[in-house]
Order: sequence, then C-alpha cells, then structure tokens
Amino acid sequence: MVETISPRSGTAFTLDRGQTLTVIDPEGRQVADLLAYSRADTREVISSGRTLDYASRLYLTTGDRLYSNRSSVMLDIIADDVGRHDFLLTPCSKETFAIIYGDTDPHRGCFGNLAAALAPYGIEPDAIPVAFNCFMNVPIDGTTGAFTVEPPLSRAGDTVTFRAEMDLIIGLTACSALQSNGGAFKPIQYRID
Repeated sequence: MVETISPRSGTAFTLDRGQTLTVIDPEGRQVADLLAYSRADTREVISSGRTLDYASRLYLTTGDRLYSNRSSVMLDIIADDVGRHDFLLTPCSKETFAIIYGDTDPHRGCFGNLAAALAPYGIEPDAIPVAFNCFMNVPIDGTTGAFTVEPPLSRAGDTVTFRAEMDLIIGLTACSALQSNGGAFKPIQYRID
C-alpha cells in the first residue's frame, strides 16, 4: 500500500530486515529526507561520513550501501530512477530558514518534523544526524568545493528503493525548503514491501 506524506511534514515507522522501502516522488522535483536507526540500539544511526568514505564518491545510487556510525550496513539501494541524491546537507530547520533565508517566522523544517515523528521511539533531537536526502540535487565544483542547491532531477513517479539489512526505525519527510524543491512544496509517497 502506498502512503502519502503531506507537503512540509514527516513520519516515522519501522522496517524489518529484508523488507524494501520505495520512496516515490509523485509530482516530481520534491526532496525526501530519510533517516535510519537500529531498532536494537537507537544510538546506532545512519552515517553520512562512514557511507561516503566507504563508497569513495558523493553521489550514491543502485548498488551502494548506507552504513551506520558503527560501520554496519543499514540499507542497500537496490533501484534508483534518478541517480542524484544528497548525503552532505543536514535537515532544514527553523535555524536554517532564519540564518540562510532570513525568514522572520520560520517553519520547523525537516528537522522539526523528524524530531516530532521520532519522539515516540525515544529518539531525541540531538540524535538526528545528516539525512540521506532522496532526490536532492547538490552540484559540487570539483576545483573550489563550492556547491549549490538546484531543483531535483526527479520527475513525476520517479522512485528510489532500499532494502533493510537490519531491523530499523525510519524517519522520512516531504522537505520543507523551497530552494531544495524547485520553488514549490509537494507530497512524498512511500511503499513498504
């Protein structure tokens, strides 16, 4: 069954080892921040640093693995229609909108949405790391290291599918930053098989 995450919101759920999670961009050009925690010990969490170190590249796609802070494989990417996701930038937050964009009444962002969704699992805000940002397009200048946030390359119906390699708690959002989503807020869908 396909579930829908409303624009600028998030959810959390469990995923059993061997199950697959398909993240769907139903309208195109919408980012979804994804977090993973081990159900056996929520101090074990998805790690951008370990994953990128082991992959030796910044843009992950089919065949790549997402590792924990303890170097255990949490998720395998088993299918990917887009091939461009971000694993460098932290979930947007009230502070992001105030500091970067100058918002005077900022939205709580993906960080706040993830914190609220993960609270019932005993996960506190300080335990939220860099998320795997499905469909987020962050080109990097190989000479200067400068980066920009550009509209996602995903089109309506594009997906990325992960297989769980341990029992997990997943946090997932429909990103709240206009700049990440091509200037509009849209839903995200997901399916567990």
